[in-house]
Amino acid sequence: MFQFTALPPLSLYIHFPWCVQKCPYCDFNSHPLRAELPEERYIDALLADLEQDLPRVWGRPVRTVFLGGGTPSLFSPAAIDRLLSGVRARLPLAADAEITLEANPGTVELGRFRGYRDAGVSRLSIGIQSFDPEQLRILGRIHGRDEALAAARAAREAGFDNFNLDLMFGLPGQTPEQALTDVRTALALAPTHLSLYQLTLEPQTPFHARPPANLPDDDALAIMQESLQREVASAGFAQYEVSAYARAGRECRHNRNYWQFGDYLGIGAGAHAKITDALGITRLAKRKQPQDYLAHAGTAAAIGEERRLDPKDAIFEFMLNALRLTQGVPAALFRERTSLEYSHIEAPLARAGALGFLEAEPGRIRPSALGRRFLNDLIALFLPDAPGARAGVR
Repeated sequence: MFQFTALPPLSLYIHFPWCVQKCPYCDFNSHPLRAELPEERYIDALLADLEQDLPRVWGRPVRTVFLGGGTPSLFSPAAIDRLLSGVRARLPLAADAEITLEANPGTVELGRFRGYRDAGVSRLSIGIQSFDPEQLRILGRIHGRDEALAAARAAREAGFDNFNLDLMFGLPGQTPEQALTDVRTALALAPTHLSLYQLTLEPQTPFHARPPANLPDDDALAIMQESLQREVASAGFAQYEVSAYARAGRECRHNRNYWQFGDYLGIGAGAHAKITDALGITRLAKRKQPQDYLAHAGTAAAIGEERRLDPKDAIFEFMLNALRLTQGVPAALFRERTSLEYSHIEAPLARAGALGFLEAEPGRIRPSALGRRFLNDLIALFLPDAPGARAGVR
């Protein structure tokens, strides 16, 4: 069983559940804003939620904070300032903590970005998805090309020297050259980080129920992805995760903590958390519906789900995250983050190596180019019911 002698780094995730409208591909916990934004009430609820969770992490410093959604940039700079001031009053926030805020073009302008920076936000992640007007229409985005360009330029002008642009590829009828045009447009805006996501038809979304026409086939997607990777590499961006590319030293520290199986508190409607203590790992999630969450925030009843991981779960979840990283992780990190002996994963690692899914690199667990291409097959080798995956695990 688990027996931890040291705890992982700790992050804080804060969820904002409202959007102007919900995009047809989105399966996140987001809800169209149909009335006035309950800004003050929601900030009160977040701080009460944090107070309720404090006993889980007494004394542990927070290295990163991520304000995600939904659309956090619907909230005013004054509200974000009050929230972050409240966080600092309740948790030991590292002096160099990375504080990221997600923003959508169409909900921001220069003055708003300056206000977020004054509040302590140090990094922006701007959800552009495409610069093509027709693709933006198909994707249900509320902004156009001009708003996307203006948002990125405003981020730089507001003093953010570290910001991410989200782009999607594999869009309906999209050619490799059109996808390249989007990436080149993004690179010209001088971000420090790019997230390049393939459009996927997630269950319980309108796109899954009614798929858009003319989606690129697998061969076209492979060509498209390879051309995009070459383009961003030539611009000085290194791929460090399946969908993440960054200039040196500008990787998203918050997301890297997820992928290295670190800990994180989660406050807000539907927010998830992973917390390690001396004897185990707890996963929990807050109530998803905003009004339900508002009614219970600050009480134990705000928790919608809570469970302790067993060792088999911890093995799979560690590998699920670590294998997303291009450089993988030091082999020693497995024991550090799970408290389990390395012998528990030797058999599936050997199978992965025999299939060519791993690099033969002593002291490191690192996916090969083939392993990254067939990542789902690689990860499946570590499922609790995979042959040999249970060996020695109780």
